[in-house]
Amino acid sequence: MTGSPLREAVVDVDAIAANVAHLRALAGTEHAMAVVKADGYGHGAVPTARAALEGGADWLGVADVAEALPLRDAGIRAPILAWLHDPDADFRTAIDAGVDIGVSTIAQLEAVAATDADGLPAVQLKVDSGLSRNGLAPDEWAAAFERAASLERAGLLRVRGLLSHLSNASAEADAAALAAFRDALAAADAAGLTLELRHLASTAGAIGRPDARFDLVRLGIGMYGLSPFGREGGPAGLRPAMTLRSRVAAVRTVPAGTGVSYDHTWRAAEATRLALVPLGYADGVPRAASGRAEVAIGGVRRPVRGRIAMDQLIVEVDGDVAVGDEAVLFGDPATGAPGADDWADWADTINYEIVTRIGPRVERTYE
Repeated sequence: MTGSPLREAVVDVDAIAANVAHLRALAGTEHAMAVVKADGYGHGAVPTARAALEGGADWLGVADVAEALPLRDAGIRAPILAWLHDPDADFRTAIDAGVDIGVSTIAQLEAVAATDADGLPAVQLKVDSGLSRNGLAPDEWAAAFERAASLERAGLLRVRGLLSHLSNASAEADAAALAAFRDALAAADAAGLTLELRHLASTAGAIGRPDARFDLVRLGIGMYGLSPFGREGGPAGLRPAMTLRSRVAAVRTVPAGTGVSYDHTWRAAEATRLALVPLGYADGVPRAASGRAEVAIGGVRRPVRGRIAMDQLIVEVDGDVAVGDEAVLFGDPATGAPGADDWADWADTINYEIVTRIGPRVERTYE
């Protein structure tokens, strides 16, 4: 690893493209949205978006307008949807950039229609089908859809689509959400709206709920090669796209009884060789995995000892490990390294959090 960054997240853009192609073929929908919010789930929004489009996605999804604009600045012209907004958001920049606006309240609908922009705003109406987050509540549907149709007839905006989200809580909960979404579609039709896009399924629904796929599926965690179901139930053929690695910065042998790292939660039972790896919780490595995690050094998985600190962690090694050796925290388990799912288990969290929390000190490189 000589010459490589000290803290590095290596992103395999070919894996992202292949994952998108695989999931799009599985879903069989006319459209597929690559979700690149949160800086492409920590992988880098612009390179991830380009790879996803190469793999066959024809839409991009982000949380807010601030995430959409750098994609446009990078020359990406594919359709983009942004769906989470500040209460005082000014939608002009989104409209001028040709970004579809996800609308979750009647107030947002009115604000979009009243925006003085160069182009005709395109909106997609977000309904709450049981997740209890943002989205029009069922008792607002009729009024919101009628108002949207009125604004569309007046030439103030275009209603392109209607969307919602599954909770993935259970098969029964998802079935109830699907039924609610169908009710919302019927109400939109009754109000005179003609929808180009209807979408409910993210990666989990794209894999496991054929009846929830409609016109478009939103590919999030799956396009990065990770399953929304953790270790269980994911489709074959996905390849993890991120490898988090560093180099051994120091090696020492400590005598029996020596405490390691803060609080001395672990002590050497005998003379023990230890390696220092300069990645810590400031870089997104979860402190909750202290004393449970493993790191691959020299192709061998080795245990983390003591507390994971802000900038570093300690690994028990044997005599064949030296300063400068590559240390892989997670990557593709097919290589023998731990995966993001392993770190999720060790930290009692989910793989989404493991990859999205990787911090700005970690340099992203692309291959």
